Amino acid sequence: MEQTIEQRISDIRAGIRKRKESLGHRAKKQAFQFKPFSRKQKKVLTWWCPDSPVKDADGIIADGAIRSGKTLSMSLSYVLWAMNSFNQQNFGMAGKTIGSFRRNVLFWLKLMLASRGCKVVDHRSDNLLVISKGDIVNYFYIFGGKDERSQDLIQGITLAGMFFDEVALMPESFVNQATGRCSVEGSKFWFNCNPDSPQHWFKTKWIDQCEKKNLLYLHFTMNDNLSLSEKIKNRYRGMYVGVFFKRYILGLWCVAEGLVYSMFDPEKHVTSECMTGAKEYIVSVDYGTVNPFSCGLWSFDGKNSIREQEVYYNSREVGRRVDDEEYYHMMDEMIGNHKVSYIIVDPSAASFIEVIKKHGKYIVKGANNDVLDGIRVVTTFLNKEMIKIHENCKDCISEFGLYCWDEESAEDAVIKENDHAMDDVRYYCYTFLRQRLRWKY
Repeated sequence: MEQTIEQRISDIRAGIRKRKESLGHRAKKQAFQFKPFSRKQKKVLTWWCPDSPVKDADGIIADGAIRSGKTLSMSLSYVLWAMNSFNQQNFGMAGKTIGSFRRNVLFWLKLMLASRGCKVVDHRSDNLLVISKGDIVNYFYIFGGKDERSQDLIQGITLAGMFFDEVALMPESFVNQATGRCSVEGSKFWFNCNPDSPQHWFKTKWIDQCEKKNLLYLHFTMNDNLSLSEKIKNRYRGMYVGVFFKRYILGLWCVAEGLVYSMFDPEKHVTSECMTGAKEYIVSVDYGTVNPFSCGLWSFDGKNSIREQEVYYNSREVGRRVDDEEYYHMMDEMIGNHKVSYIIVDPSAASFIEVIKKHGKYIVKGANNDVLDGIRVVTTFLNKEMIKIHENCKDCISEFGLYCWDEESAEDAVIKENDHAMDDVRYYCYTFLRQRLRWKY
């Protein structure tokens, strides 16, 4: 029997209702699922509450191991405190960069707040979050504290609170400026970080003086994150060795000392074979005129890499300086018939980059020259035996046994000797390999 118009309309409405119900059910399923909180996470979440014995503290510091649940509990607690304590006030939140804060903190924070009944409006162009619940509305500005100039960004604003994620990566001037803006009665500070050197300014001036500054201090390990399985914990434990294991896994403020790559083992990391079935070839270059010029040809099969060939020219030892054209031809001869995706060069080597571009044979890319993060990445790849060095790369192998931390420096620093092949290895691992393996790494 042919349907009447009324029946057809009724069926359409029924279909719309089912669709809405389906979308509503899916939205509920996608809501943030809280896991049980550990004892320390509960302290973070409740220390400011009216019945807490430490409610009068002026702030909180949470440091310790990676993946220990610090950031999640600190960021949620900070906003809940603000929404329960103030209305129509400005607050600050900072990461090393605004981008890293959005990735590491804000994505999860938005989900958690939505599950708590808060409405979050993100004005990305102004880096402003307007968070409301009922009649309460507060304004949260996002800042990046990456260098000394960052302090200029926060001048002039009056804040009722400030949350610092990864504060140990920020300059002291930025933190001093930001805390100085918290002049509203009842304002508090929230600090979150992984350990660094025991001489780091945040360790000596804030953690070591937390009682004097009336701050609550909590130290976290991975066992304080109840959502981590033993399998996942072991995975993270296997990623780091040396100073990075002590800091990121044990959560200790310790000195970087001895060899930078103490895990380098010729039996594990030196090979007599070249890669078969390589998917890509990359060249990494550390440029030098008076200092040695070092470049390596890397093969990559989708997971592992081999530094198959090298050019290492030390003008002091040879007794003759060469120009950029000669360096280019040395590199070109090393590459031979290999099809290279691109050449990674320290951005400061502007003249050599121009020579590569002038010849038009290769694509050139500036290296990411973050020394400490780069060393950490190389350490992980060595520890997992994902990079190897061909036995013909003798200068590179030699430098692995000579590259040392500067133990007299108050900050993490390497001795600027025997570091040229180490620099080009770092450029390759941090600029190329880390990006290619970003899901697995």
